Amino acid sequence: MSPTPEGDPLVSVIMPVRDTAAHLPAAIDSVLGQTAGDWELLVIDDRSVDGSRELARARAAADGRIRAFDSDRPPGAAHARNAGIERARGRFIAFLDSDDLWLPGKLAAQLAHARRHPAAIHFTDYCKIDAEFDADPATVVPTERIVRAPRLLTYRHMLRQDYIGFLTCMYDRQIVGTRYLPAIERRQDYALLLEIMRAGHIARGLGEPLALYRAGRAGSLSANKLVAARYNWRIYREYERLPLGRAVLAFGNYGVRAGLKYLR
Repeated sequence: MSPTPEGDPLVSVIMPVRDTAAHLPAAIDSVLGQTAGDWELLVIDDRSVDGSRELARARAAADGRIRAFDSDRPPGAAHARNAGIERARGRFIAFLDSDDLWLPGKLAAQLAHARRHPAAIHFTDYCKIDAEFDADPATVVPTERIVRAPRLLTYRHMLRQDYIGFLTCMYDRQIVGTRYLPAIERRQDYALLLEIMRAGHIARGLGEPLALYRAGRAGSLSANKLVAARYNWRIYREYERLPLGRAVLAFGNYGVRAGLKYLR
Protein backbone atom coordinates (compact mmCIF):
# COMPACT_ATOMS: atom_id res chain seq x y z
CA MET A 1 0.00 0.00 0.00
CA SER A 2 1.51 3.29 -1.09
CA PRO A 3 2.10 5.83 1.66
CA THR A 4 0.20 9.09 1.90
CA PRO A 5 2.09 12.39 1.72
CA GLU A 6 4.07 13.09 4.86
CA GLY A 7 1.85 14.43 7.61
CA ASP A 8 -1.42 13.40 5.96
CA PRO A 9 -3.63 10.70 7.51
CA LEU A 10 -4.27 7.46 5.67
CA VAL A 11 -8.05 7.63 6.14
CA SER A 12 -10.42 10.60 6.12
CA VAL A 13 -13.72 9.82 7.86
CA ILE A 14 -16.63 11.91 6.59
CA MET A 15 -19.42 12.50 9.15
CA PRO A 16 -22.34 14.79 8.20
CA VAL A 17 -24.38 16.04 11.15
CA ARG A 18 -27.87 17.44 11.39
CA ASP A 19 -29.66 17.53 14.73
CA THR A 20 -28.23 14.28 16.13
CA ALA A 21 -26.93 15.59 19.44
CA ALA A 22 -28.31 12.55 21.25
CA HIS A 23 -26.08 10.16 19.29
CA LEU A 24 -23.21 12.29 18.00
CA PRO A 25 -20.86 11.80 21.00
CA ALA A 26 -21.12 8.02 20.71
CA ALA A 27 -20.48 8.14 16.95
CA ILE A 28 -17.36 10.27 17.47
CA ASP A 29 -16.21 8.02 20.32
CA SER A 30 -16.49 4.99 18.04
CA VAL A 31 -13.96 6.62 15.70
CA LEU A 32 -11.71 7.68 18.57
CA GLY A 33 -11.83 4.07 19.79
CA GLN A 34 -10.36 2.63 16.59
CA THR A 35 -7.33 0.40 17.08
CA ALA A 36 -5.90 1.93 13.89
CA GLY A 37 -4.85 5.51 14.55
CA ASP A 38 -3.91 6.91 11.15
CA TRP A 39 -7.13 8.82 10.46
CA GLU A 40 -8.79 12.20 10.56
CA LEU A 41 -12.47 12.79 11.30
CA LEU A 42 -14.27 15.58 9.45
CA VAL A 43 -17.54 16.50 11.16
CA ILE A 44 -19.65 18.69 8.88
CA ASP A 45 -22.62 20.40 10.48
CA ASP A 46 -25.62 20.82 8.19
CA ARG A 47 -27.55 23.61 9.94
CA SER A 48 -28.20 21.86 13.25
CA VAL A 49 -30.32 23.61 15.86
CA ASP A 50 -30.07 21.09 18.71
CA GLY A 51 -26.51 21.72 19.89
CA SER A 52 -24.81 19.23 17.56
CA ARG A 53 -22.62 21.96 16.11
CA GLU A 54 -21.31 22.98 19.53
CA LEU A 55 -20.72 19.35 20.53
CA ALA A 56 -18.66 18.73 17.41
CA ARG A 57 -16.56 21.85 17.92
CA ALA A 58 -15.87 20.92 21.53
CA ARG A 59 -14.68 17.48 20.52
CA ALA A 60 -12.47 18.97 17.81
CA ALA A 61 -10.90 21.32 20.33
CA ALA A 62 -10.05 18.32 22.51
CA ASP A 63 -8.48 16.15 19.78
CA GLY A 64 -6.49 17.47 16.82
CA ARG A 65 -7.50 14.54 14.62
CA ILE A 66 -11.07 15.88 14.56
CA ARG A 67 -11.94 18.81 12.29
CA ALA A 68 -15.39 20.35 12.75
CA PHE A 69 -16.88 22.97 10.46
CA ASP A 70 -20.17 24.18 9.03
CA SER A 71 -21.27 23.14 5.58
CA ASP A 72 -20.88 26.01 3.13
CA ARG A 73 -23.24 24.38 0.63
CA PRO A 74 -27.00 23.99 0.23
CA PRO A 75 -28.66 21.80 2.89
CA GLY A 76 -28.65 18.04 2.49
CA ALA A 77 -26.48 15.04 3.33
CA ALA A 78 -24.87 14.85 -0.12
CA HIS A 79 -23.74 18.48 0.01
CA ALA A 80 -22.43 18.10 3.57
CA ARG A 81 -20.47 14.97 2.68
CA ASN A 82 -19.02 16.68 -0.37
CA ALA A 83 -17.90 19.61 1.77
CA GLY A 84 -15.99 17.09 3.87
CA ILE A 85 -14.52 15.25 0.89
CA GLU A 86 -13.30 18.56 -0.50
CA ARG A 87 -11.28 19.15 2.69
CA ALA A 88 -10.12 15.55 3.17
CA ARG A 89 -6.41 14.76 3.13
CA GLY A 90 -6.47 10.95 3.35
CA ARG A 91 -5.91 8.36 0.66
CA PHE A 92 -9.06 6.51 1.70
CA ILE A 93 -12.40 8.29 2.05
CA ALA A 94 -14.62 6.54 4.62
CA PHE A 95 -18.16 7.37 5.67
CA LEU A 96 -19.98 7.24 9.00
CA ASP A 97 -23.27 8.93 9.80
CA SER A 98 -23.52 10.77 13.09
CA ASP A 99 -25.94 8.29 14.66
CA ASP A 100 -24.21 5.08 13.60
CA LEU A 101 -21.19 3.38 15.16
CA TRP A 102 -18.02 1.49 14.29
CA LEU A 103 -16.62 -1.42 16.24
CA PRO A 104 -13.06 -0.75 17.48
CA GLY A 105 -11.30 -2.97 14.94
CA LYS A 106 -13.16 -1.70 11.89
CA LEU A 107 -10.48 0.44 10.27
CA ALA A 108 -7.57 -1.85 11.18
CA ALA A 109 -9.28 -4.92 9.70
CA GLN A 110 -10.43 -3.06 6.61
CA LEU A 111 -7.03 -1.54 5.88
CA ALA A 112 -5.36 -4.93 6.28
CA HIS A 113 -7.91 -6.38 3.85
CA ALA A 114 -7.23 -3.53 1.41
CA ARG A 115 -3.51 -4.32 1.47
CA ARG A 116 -4.21 -7.96 0.60
CA HIS A 117 -6.97 -7.26 -1.92
CA PRO A 118 -6.61 -3.82 -3.57
CA ALA A 119 -9.83 -2.41 -4.99
CA ALA A 120 -11.54 0.90 -5.65
CA ILE A 121 -14.13 0.32 -2.93
CA HIS A 122 -13.96 -1.61 0.34
CA PHE A 123 -16.85 -2.48 2.65
CA THR A 124 -17.80 -4.89 5.44
CA ASP A 125 -20.80 -6.64 6.92
CA TYR A 126 -22.71 -4.67 9.53
CA CYS A 127 -25.21 -5.24 12.33
CA LYS A 128 -28.58 -3.58 12.83
CA ILE A 129 -29.26 -2.12 16.27
CA ASP A 130 -32.28 -0.43 17.81
CA ALA A 131 -32.57 3.35 17.68
CA GLU A 132 -32.24 3.48 21.50
CA PHE A 133 -29.00 1.50 21.62
CA ASP A 134 -26.53 3.13 24.03
CA ALA A 135 -23.95 0.44 24.84
CA ASP A 136 -20.21 0.76 24.25
CA PRO A 137 -19.44 -0.66 20.77
CA ALA A 138 -16.31 -2.26 22.24
CA THR A 139 -18.56 -4.58 24.26
CA VAL A 140 -20.72 -5.66 21.31
CA VAL A 141 -20.39 -9.15 19.85
CA PRO A 142 -22.67 -9.15 16.79
CA THR A 143 -24.56 -12.44 16.62
CA GLU A 144 -27.89 -11.50 15.04
CA ARG A 145 -29.45 -8.93 12.70
CA ILE A 146 -26.24 -9.06 10.70
CA VAL A 147 -26.44 -7.81 7.13
CA ARG A 148 -24.08 -9.91 5.08
CA ALA A 149 -22.58 -8.57 1.88
CA PRO A 150 -20.84 -10.36 -1.00
CA ARG A 151 -17.07 -10.60 -1.01
CA LEU A 152 -16.76 -9.23 -4.54
CA LEU A 153 -19.06 -6.84 -6.40
CA THR A 154 -19.07 -5.55 -9.96
CA TYR A 155 -21.25 -2.92 -11.61
CA ARG A 156 -23.62 -5.63 -12.83
CA HIS A 157 -24.10 -6.92 -9.29
CA MET A 158 -24.72 -3.43 -7.90
CA LEU A 159 -27.43 -2.72 -10.44
CA ARG A 160 -29.43 -5.56 -8.91
CA GLN A 161 -29.16 -4.20 -5.40
CA ASP A 162 -27.11 -1.81 -3.28
CA TYR A 163 -25.27 -4.45 -1.27
CA ILE A 164 -22.95 -1.98 0.46
CA GLY A 165 -23.76 -0.46 3.82
CA PHE A 166 -22.42 3.06 3.39
CA LEU A 167 -21.39 3.25 7.05
CA THR A 168 -18.84 0.51 6.22
CA CYS A 169 -17.69 1.93 2.88
CA MET A 170 -14.42 3.55 1.94
CA TYR A 171 -12.99 4.30 -1.48
CA ASP A 172 -9.36 4.55 -2.56
CA ARG A 173 -8.40 7.89 -4.12
CA GLN A 174 -5.18 6.43 -5.49
CA ILE A 175 -7.32 4.23 -7.74
CA VAL A 176 -10.34 6.40 -8.60
CA GLY A 177 -9.33 9.93 -7.66
CA THR A 178 -11.57 12.19 -5.61
CA ARG A 179 -15.23 11.42 -6.16
CA TYR A 180 -18.22 13.43 -4.95
CA LEU A 181 -21.81 12.42 -4.31
CA PRO A 182 -24.47 13.60 -6.77
CA ALA A 183 -26.73 16.35 -5.43
CA ILE A 184 -29.90 14.32 -4.99
CA GLU A 185 -31.89 14.12 -1.76
CA ARG A 186 -31.85 10.35 -1.37
CA ARG A 187 -29.76 7.38 -2.51
CA GLN A 188 -26.80 9.58 -3.39
CA ASP A 189 -24.52 7.00 -1.78
CA TYR A 190 -25.77 4.31 -4.16
CA ALA A 191 -25.38 6.66 -7.12
CA LEU A 192 -21.77 7.40 -6.15
CA LEU A 193 -20.87 3.71 -5.91
CA LEU A 194 -22.51 2.95 -9.25
CA GLU A 195 -20.59 5.82 -10.85
CA ILE A 196 -17.28 4.41 -9.63
CA MET A 197 -18.07 0.83 -10.61
CA ARG A 198 -19.50 1.76 -14.01
CA ALA A 199 -15.93 2.52 -15.09
CA GLY A 200 -14.97 -1.12 -14.49
CA HIS A 201 -13.82 -0.87 -10.87
CA ILE A 202 -14.73 -3.53 -8.33
CA ALA A 203 -15.69 -3.48 -4.66
CA ARG A 204 -14.32 -5.97 -2.15
CA GLY A 205 -16.17 -6.98 0.98
CA LEU A 206 -14.76 -8.16 4.29
CA GLY A 207 -16.92 -10.83 5.90
CA GLU A 208 -16.93 -9.38 9.39
CA PRO A 209 -19.68 -7.24 10.97
CA LEU A 210 -17.67 -4.18 11.98
CA ALA A 211 -20.29 -1.41 12.16
CA LEU A 212 -23.63 -0.82 13.89
CA TYR A 213 -26.55 0.72 12.00
CA ARG A 214 -29.48 2.28 13.86
CA ALA A 215 -32.48 0.71 12.13
CA GLY A 216 -35.86 2.40 12.17
CA ARG A 217 -34.53 5.64 13.62
CA ALA A 218 -36.85 8.62 13.62
CA GLY A 219 -36.31 10.86 10.64
CA SER A 220 -34.19 8.32 8.76
CA LEU A 221 -34.36 8.99 5.03
CA SER A 222 -34.31 5.26 4.35
CA ALA A 223 -37.41 4.72 6.51
CA ASN A 224 -39.73 5.63 3.63
CA LYS A 225 -39.18 2.68 1.32
CA LEU A 226 -41.58 3.93 -1.36
CA VAL A 227 -39.65 7.17 -1.67
CA ALA A 228 -36.37 5.24 -1.75
CA ALA A 229 -37.75 3.06 -4.53
CA ARG A 230 -38.66 6.13 -6.57
CA TYR A 231 -35.13 7.44 -6.24
CA ASN A 232 -33.71 4.08 -7.25
CA TRP A 233 -35.75 4.25 -10.45
CA ARG A 234 -34.49 7.77 -11.06
CA ILE A 235 -30.89 6.59 -10.64
CA TYR A 236 -31.38 3.77 -13.13
CA ARG A 237 -32.91 6.01 -15.77
CA GLU A 238 -31.37 9.47 -15.25
CA TYR A 239 -27.93 8.76 -13.82
CA GLU A 240 -27.10 5.35 -15.23
CA ARG A 241 -29.14 5.97 -18.40
CA LEU A 242 -30.23 2.35 -18.60
CA PRO A 243 -32.55 1.38 -21.45
CA LEU A 244 -36.13 0.94 -20.27
CA GLY A 245 -36.04 -2.86 -20.36
CA ARG A 246 -32.81 -3.10 -18.41
CA ALA A 247 -34.04 -0.50 -15.92
CA VAL A 248 -37.23 -2.51 -15.34
CA LEU A 249 -35.19 -5.66 -14.75
CA ALA A 250 -32.85 -3.89 -12.33
CA PHE A 251 -35.78 -2.32 -10.49
CA GLY A 252 -37.52 -5.67 -10.17
CA ASN A 253 -34.41 -7.20 -8.65
CA TYR A 254 -34.12 -4.23 -6.31
CA GLY A 255 -37.73 -4.59 -5.15
CA VAL A 256 -37.44 -8.28 -4.34
CA ARG A 257 -34.08 -8.04 -2.62
CA ALA A 258 -34.95 -4.89 -0.68
CA GLY A 259 -38.10 -6.53 0.62
CA LEU A 260 -36.15 -9.53 1.85
CA LYS A 261 -33.49 -7.28 3.38
CA TYR A 262 -35.89 -5.22 5.45
CA LEU A 263 -37.70 -8.32 6.74
CA ARG A 264 -34.57 -9.25 8.69
